[in-house]
Amino acid sequence: MSSGIKIFSYLPNPRVWKSLIAANLCGAEVEVVGDEPKNLPNWLWDYDARELTEDDRANSALIRKGRRGFTNDLYKTDEFLFAHPFGTVPAAFDLKTKSGIFESNSIMRAVARSGKPNNLFGGNDHVMASRIDSFLDVNLVFSREHQVYILSVEKMNEVLYNRMKSAYEFYLDGIESALKVNKFIAGNFISLADISFVCDVGYFLKEVNQKDVIKAQGFELISAKFKDEYPQSADHLVGLSRKEEFSTVITDGFISL
Repeated sequence: MSSGIKIFSYLPNPRVWKSLIAANLCGAEVEVVGDEPKNLPNWLWDYDARELTEDDRANSALIRKGRRGFTNDLYKTDEFLFAHPFGTVPAAFDLKTKSGIFESNSIMRAVARSGKPNNLFGGNDHVMASRIDSFLDVNLVFSREHQVYILSVEKMNEVLYNRMKSAYEFYLDGIESALKVNKFIAGNFISLADISFVCDVGYFLKEVNQKDVIKAQGFELISAKFKDEYPQSADHLVGLSRKEEFSTVITDGFISL
């Protein structure tokens, strides 16, 4: 069995793009399988994920209550839930051991570690690796708030809006500061912190597609002044997104500055 990572997810998914970009940069093997979000209830969630058969649908032991964005019942094997206790996607597996890896930043780390020797995750420099992880931890908070924001955009309230705005400002204030002294976010080379930044902030900028919905509820786009308020971050986002390792993965043009 070859070394690498298998990922099951709804597609397209900017959180999966993190791993694909990392694979492009380090030569890792990544296999991705999935479908549009609305179609995932018609799939068996498993290491060998596939569309449901009639026998699968008749097997009540596979039925699980949908959570976090899924209102339908979902079909998940016991093996899937053992590997992924939180039962969410993207869900990754090590190709050799079938061990589960979850959360997009952790999956991206696993991809980087499975590729040829590289500095994406800090390599053997444990201090740099921890510094990169620090940026990824803050990025995760931003990403979590964004997920709640997306799911609530049609029933926005002041609490949800202010939580998202606070997470957005906190994350980008830090990124802007970092980029004022370094070419890349964690230092003088591209790292997982840069990949995650491009995918998550680029995805957040799709907020503009909900402009009318947000304004109808009395709120303004949080990212409306992104280019003016965070010029270093905007330049970094555009510059990286034009690199071949990024541009061949980012397929829906979500970065529109």
